[in-house]
Amino acid sequence: MRKLTAPTKKPVTLAPIRPNLGIQIEFQRKLDALIERMNRDTQKTILAAYKRRPPEMAQDASPAAILRAVIRRLASDWNKRFSEFAEKWGSKFAKDSTASTDRSFAAALRKAGFTVKMQMTREVNDITQAAVASNVALIKSIPQEYHKDIEGIVMRSVQVGRDMGTLTRELQHNYGVTYRRAAIIARSQSNMATAAVTRARQAEIGVTTAIWLHSSGGKKPRPSHVKNSGKPYNISTGWYDPDEKKFILPGFLPNCRCISKSIIAGIND
Repeated sequence: MRKLTAPTKKPVTLAPIRPNLGIQIEFQRKLDALIERMNRDTQKTILAAYKRRPPEMAQDASPAAILRAVIRRLASDWNKRFSEFAEKWGSKFAKDSTASTDRSFAAALRKAGFTVKMQMTREVNDITQAAVASNVALIKSIPQEYHKDIEGIVMRSVQVGRDMGTLTRELQHNYGVTYRRAAIIARSQSNMATAAVTRARQAEIGVTTAIWLHSSGGKKPRPSHVKNSGKPYNISTGWYDPDEKKFILPGFLPNCRCISKSIIAGIND
């Protein structure tokens, strides 16, 4: 891809490149539906087993052993289902996110008066493959973490002889934790894929400086990111975040929704 220069001495600032919310929402709906099915199946199976074998502070370890076996069978089954989902939909989500970023970047260039054909370079291909691998791994980790927590909840319930109502509430709470974690995964993976492809395309057209933009989203924004919004940074080194105590780039930290505006230097710069 050719290096670009503004036609005048004045630099040209491109429109910001944002993650494709539609792609993220579509993927998250599919993931949420799978998590809901897993939770419904897990709760129904465990509560039925718990009811059959009331764990009354028993010194006999058989209720715990039975329940542990039930949980591990469930975990094995759902690990397979999530693995299949990850390979199909996790891969598609990552590829769609990177392709959408390319389209948005090309559109921003056209709006600024530049016509550039986006080609699949080695770097962008590497970024896409890394995004796929990361997303697949995170999706596969969801049922693993979920059933690990479920086993802890049930074993503690056996030890102290909790009633069915208490166990049900704790299982439902764990579902909420898993649901929220999945939302963070979908959002963060979308943000990181967009940020990584944007940075690669910036470098390809000769952009060295961009403007950091805070998204204004999220209930608990990072104060340092809000403060840095609107300021330029070097795309190679990033910006030194005093809170993180390291150089960072927009969209690369977990749950960071920040984006950037590329600056194409003027002819004398």
